[in-house]
Amino acid sequence: MLLVLSPLKAVVFVAIHQGLLGLYLGSVFAPNHKGMPILSNNDDSDFLRRQVLTARNVHGGWLTDLVLGGLNYQIEHHLFPNMPRPSLRRAQPAVRAYCLNHGLPYAETSLLDSYRQALRHLHTVGRTDPQTTSAATSDPDDARPVPHDAHSAAT
Repeated sequence: MLLVLSPLKAVVFVAIHQGLLGLYLGSVFAPNHKGMPILSNNDDSDFLRRQVLTARNVHGGWLTDLVLGGLNYQIEHHLFPNMPRPSLRRAQPAVRAYCLNHGLPYAETSLLDSYRQALRHLHTVGRTDPQTTSAATSDPDDARPVPHDAHSAAT
């Protein structure tokens, strides 16, 4: 890069590149997990339940699949981490049907709603007063799953 750009321009280019890459990666990763239940290490849920309860899928279409790189099928990605990304879409109907037949909640939403849920969760967490947090939630070994909209029941 220094063969083409001056040192200052190279530093500015790298800083902008890294900043935009971080923004893009955050916009891809955040919608799938933020605001979903957090299970403690002591939670005795099985593998399937842990993966399905702590992730959400983002539906959209081919453009959403392209922009999110297939990570919008987060539940399937967690269940089958070695499955090729294009196959996650094909696995989704079977996984969704299995979850619904076994009474497991299958979280799926639009891209905009997933950002709304993530921002709502970050807002709630940011406004939580550490002085009023119960002892059960301050010890990670005693934490219980909390639905992403549990804060609305408390207010």
